Amino acid sequence: ACCSAWLCKAQTEFKRVAEENVTLPCHHRLGLLEQGSLDIEWLLHISETVQKAVITYSGGRVYDDLNEEQKGRVSFTSNFLAGDASLQIISLQSSDAGKYICKVKNAGQYEWARITLKVVEKPSKPKCWLEGELLEGKELSLQCRSASGTAPISYRWQRIGEDERAEHLPPNSRVNISNPGQLLLKNLTRMSTGLYQCVATNEAGQESCALQVTVQHAQNIGMIAGAVCGVVVGLSLLFLVVRLTIRRKEKKRYEEEEAPNEIREDAEAPKAHLVKPSSSSSGSRSSRSGSSSTRSTANSASRSQRTLSTEATPHLTPPQHNQRLQDRKEPDPRKTDCSSAVRMAAPAVTVPAQSRAFQTV
Repeated sequence: ACCSAWLCKAQTEFKRVAEENVTLPCHHRLGLLEQGSLDIEWLLHISETVQKAVITYSGGRVYDDLNEEQKGRVSFTSNFLAGDASLQIISLQSSDAGKYICKVKNAGQYEWARITLKVVEKPSKPKCWLEGELLEGKELSLQCRSASGTAPISYRWQRIGEDERAEHLPPNSRVNISNPGQLLLKNLTRMSTGLYQCVATNEAGQESCALQVTVQHAQNIGMIAGAVCGVVVGLSLLFLVVRLTIRRKEKKRYEEEEAPNEIREDAEAPKAHLVKPSSSSSGSRSSRSGSSSTRSTANSASRSQRTLSTEATPHLTPPQHNQRLQDRKEPDPRKTDCSSAVRMAAPAVTVPAQSRAFQTV
């Protein structure tokens, strides 16, 4: 009796992997009663109150497009009129799982068949990633997780050797019991370096992913960082030296170009030689001497005018000329000789402005 019950249960419950095909059996003996009154109907019970029609035969016609999700994937497998109304479903999906009922009616008689279909989905390809630092003495966490698949999904970590064979995990590794997809590597050493593989498994199949772990020595990291910093600093200094050299050359060239155009404000103007008229000479000699001094001074001023600055020069009267004017205005009545008369009659010598300027300098 127990064996019969087990066989009955095995025949009425099917478990298939997603994307596979399945045939749900349904046999009857009502096909020979009345050909025109034979009805066959397959129903899918999603819940106690919800059911969908999968495929039907009625009035000599087959209707297999009743369920939008299973449209084009369901059909009768054999000659349903002769007694085999089995249902075939191709490319199984997780939504195909449920309780199926095959109901056959002919000439007032009924036959039923109930089948439970379970669709299992193998784990999707898991995603592997690292958390932590790949340095000696540090702690590293290897994570593995599948986004989809029929529960329960189990995870197994292993290390792959150079001959692509699975090896034991290093002694400093530990699998998280509460999260089997996590592998902890504590106190990393160079012996922890290797290829680690995670295998996700359920009753439908398995998928895997792998991670390469390369533990680095802390001193090597410091040397690499120092070398990189040294190169950066060296390039910066070289760039600075080149820039300063270019700027110095540009400044020197600019000074050489501007030097001929500069006028030195502190340059000493050339001195003019002025000829003083003699006070003891006669009137005619004074007149000739003054005229000669005037022409000489005017010529000197004309020649040196190109080198003088454009600043205005105050006009000053020579002391000798002022003295002569004073003598002219106030003659001494006691002197009545001819030389005095001639001297009083001699014209005053006028010194040009340019001569006064040279005298001032």
